[in-house]
Amino acid sequence: MPPVAATTESLLALLERLEIEATTHRHEPAFTVEQGNAVWSGIPGIHCKNLFLKDAKARLWLVVAPAERQIDLKRLPARIGSARLSFGSAELLGETLGIEPGSVTPFALLNDSGRRVTPVLDAWMMQQPLVNYHPLRNDMTTTVASSGLLRFLRHTGHVPEIVAL
Repeated sequence: MPPVAATTESLLALLERLEIEATTHRHEPAFTVEQGNAVWSGIPGIHCKNLFLKDAKARLWLVVAPAERQIDLKRLPARIGSARLSFGSAELLGETLGIEPGSVTPFALLNDSGRRVTPVLDAWMMQQPLVNYHPLRNDMTTTVASSGLLRFLRHTGHVPEIVAL
């Protein structure tokens, strides 16, 4: 884990300081999209999945897309200019983003002070008014405007690649 990983409370306080309107919902832990589908009903906005990936050149990527979107890992490298992609280990996830598997979220980029991870956001998702992500833990979902997510990423120093996935 990073030396001092952000907490859900510190993340939500930061969103408030950045004037990013956020609504957080508590629910049963959701480790997968399938489990999420069971707890997301009634939460407005696009529900998303997050893939923590590394390429053959040791570059790290966080791919964020609508939950139902199929991501072709063989075609993705050509779209984002990476080498062959594979999933990052739980150890690498904790080391760079300060979270555990099942809680992957673009909000964890707050913990990536070295900016090792490049966020890749689905273009269609970013055109939607509301998007949903775990607030660093998988028993909650936080809803923000897609423009608020971009403001948050700018604050962390991350420049997302917005790609049609």
